[in-house]
Amino acid sequence: MYGAMILAAGRGDRMRPLSDAMPKALLPAGGRPLIAWQIEALARAGFRDIVINAAWLAPQLVAALGDGEAFGVRIRWSLEPDPLESAGGIATALPLLPRGPALIVSGDVWTQFDYAALAARAEAMAAEPQPPRVHLVMVPNPDFHPEGDFVLDGGRIGLDGGSKLTFGNIGLYDTALFRELPRGVKLKLLPLYRDWIARGWVSGERFDGPWANVGTPSDLEALDRRLADLRL
Repeated sequence: MYGAMILAAGRGDRMRPLSDAMPKALLPAGGRPLIAWQIEALARAGFRDIVINAAWLAPQLVAALGDGEAFGVRIRWSLEPDPLESAGGIATALPLLPRGPALIVSGDVWTQFDYAALAARAEAMAAEPQPPRVHLVMVPNPDFHPEGDFVLDGGRIGLDGGSKLTFGNIGLYDTALFRELPRGVKLKLLPLYRDWIARGWVSGERFDGPWANVGTPSDLEALDRRLADLRL
């Protein structure tokens, strides 16, 4: 099985004051930390070698999750003195990830998307180092992001030319794309996406099932209620 990474280094400004004293990824929903839902979903799908980056209140994250034994996975940590943004965090953690495709997700997303569904795409990406080299899971535009991010047309991601969907913060990447990037430097993913899309390197799929990007205290409350309803 290929490597996986959970992005969890952000300060979580929109989640304040809850994130002032606790890392956003440790905030509870449905009786467990947000990031635990991601770890368990990755483990069910067979991704048991997981890298997590951490910056804000990182010792709390490390103390809570440790080496992953309680989840049946192996967790390795990429600790950042200050958050390095998504691309910077991935590039800095690259030595901890195996070569080839890696599934990279956000620690503040909850979803019932089956990560095992990406296994065949990972196999194809590993066997043939030709485009597509990135595969993004897209979702219907949520209320907080009505304009969307990218166009999905026939399994390919485009910048323009149709109605846009929102990137669900679930992506499969050829890690070689990050190999030449500097480590320990703040770098955003969006400029890279635009370049990769322009080169025709990005495929995608639409997911219409349960998905939530938990950015604010009200989002957290809503997810907590939703998970309580699922348990009934």
